[in-house]
Amino acid sequence: MVAAIGAAALLVVASPAIASAAPAPQPASSSPAAQVDAPVPELAWTACDGEGLEAFECATAAVPSDYDEPTGDTTSIALTRLPATDPAQRIGSLFLNFGGPGGPGVSTLHQLGAFLDPQVHAQFDVIGFDPRGVGLSDPVTCFPDAASEQAFLAEGIAVPVTPEEEATTIAQFGVMALACETLSGSRIEHASTANVARDMDLLRQAVGDEQLSYLGYSYGSILGATYGMLFPDRVRALAIDGTLEPSGWSGGEGSIGVRTGQGVAASEVFGEFLDLCAAAGPASCSLASTGDPRAAVETLFARLQQQPVEIPNPDGTTVTIDYGTAVAVAFQSMYSPVGFGPLADTFTQLLALTEPQQTMTTQQRGAELSDVGDWLRELGLIDDYAGVGSALASMCVDGEHPLQPWDYPAQADAADAEAPHFGRFRSWVGVQCDVVEFTDDDAFMGPWDQPTQAPVLVIGTRHDPATPYDQTQPYADRFENASVLTVEGYGHATIGVSTCANAAIATYLATPGASVPSSCEQDVAPFQAPPGTPGTAPASLVGAPEALAPGV
Repeated sequence: MVAAIGAAALLVVASPAIASAAPAPQPASSSPAAQVDAPVPELAWTACDGEGLEAFECATAAVPSDYDEPTGDTTSIALTRLPATDPAQRIGSLFLNFGGPGGPGVSTLHQLGAFLDPQVHAQFDVIGFDPRGVGLSDPVTCFPDAASEQAFLAEGIAVPVTPEEEATTIAQFGVMALACETLSGSRIEHASTANVARDMDLLRQAVGDEQLSYLGYSYGSILGATYGMLFPDRVRALAIDGTLEPSGWSGGEGSIGVRTGQGVAASEVFGEFLDLCAAAGPASCSLASTGDPRAAVETLFARLQQQPVEIPNPDGTTVTIDYGTAVAVAFQSMYSPVGFGPLADTFTQLLALTEPQQTMTTQQRGAELSDVGDWLRELGLIDDYAGVGSALASMCVDGEHPLQPWDYPAQADAADAEAPHFGRFRSWVGVQCDVVEFTDDDAFMGPWDQPTQAPVLVIGTRHDPATPYDQTQPYADRFENASVLTVEGYGHATIGVSTCANAAIATYLATPGASVPSSCEQDVAPFQAPPGTPGTAPASLVGAPEALAPGV
């Protein structure tokens, strides 16, 4: 079993939740200013270590571990920045969050480079930071080392189906949760999104900005909403791309994966994928060469439930692809329209491998069997360790968890009936939070109607498998002054897929409240990108652990 797939079934950003007694919601009248009355860290920016990072600067900030003791123990926050390219036009700093929870900001910005509209990079120091408990910021760890975690996750089941698999999954989640509590309990108990927001407010002061300019993706919508509630007068600009309605994140019935609607959204987008494949035909979508793509996929899923297949790697090792792995690969591939073609190729090849008598068609855009492993690597599913603890921490302490572990099988059955394959997959996100009670007394869990008067820009992609489009307007409605930009297309958020959206974000960030278009198109439609075209979502956005684990 691919270790990252096991992680996917465990994390939050793109999926299920957990149940346990959680702290009561804070009253709206609580004093956020007092909560962040702490020493402002001094930032010593230096050149970043690493090849190709010459344009970046790096720093580390010390912030309170517990804001109830602002001058007590501290935790480290890692930052990186791309300085504004036109100092004469500089407005200030732009803080980024690429999703998760558990997504790193430092390595992701290093990976993406100057990915925003040139106007943004001219006018802002663009800052990525690893939230507390993540990446280089005193991370939450659940195992002695990465190899031990990978070995544990390799035994996981991405989509449990039988009673035996369900019992095994609950037991494995329980073991992992206890391991996280044992090795990182003191970090988890202060890992709430509210404390990340408090950290961000200190970082804002550290860079000398009077108000915050922020661009958040996916789970970053929760961080943006939390900051707006805690520090309404300190908001200059909030641009939110890919929204989770915050009340579903912090409370409600069922697991986080069910409350956030990921299973239904993913199932709907998968249906679009199959329809687009059929319309594109064999010349552009190899899966169409097998006949009806819907029938082909159902045949493949049925075969994989009966018998997994082994994919050989060039180094002599193999990757086991079973039903759950195939569903997880499909989920993550739908994060970008560029992923639709490789997903079709992967399924076409798996069909051939599960039917030895079937001759592989020549209508495969030149794809070979070894491409399956390459695609899995590109998705971050093999040979790319991502710790699960950092995602688990925020997910568990941020909200209510009304289920018991033994409630999950029935919930999964109901979710599968409503949203075949993907409902079951996402419904398990967060079960580990039901086994061990994780809480942070400083967490903010509502109410969510925003008091900030600052103009807000909310962006939603019409066919998004992880942050459903139907949550875009409700998120915007939480603010008194919000505009909505709809990206007509496919995938999770807009990084690298819509020049129009990039330009709109730049206009808004330069002048919050400025007129921006209400809709944008994507640059490349599904099945139109040539093989090898870059453009898949960055690892943290897809859920590195987020997409393949309980994350968003």
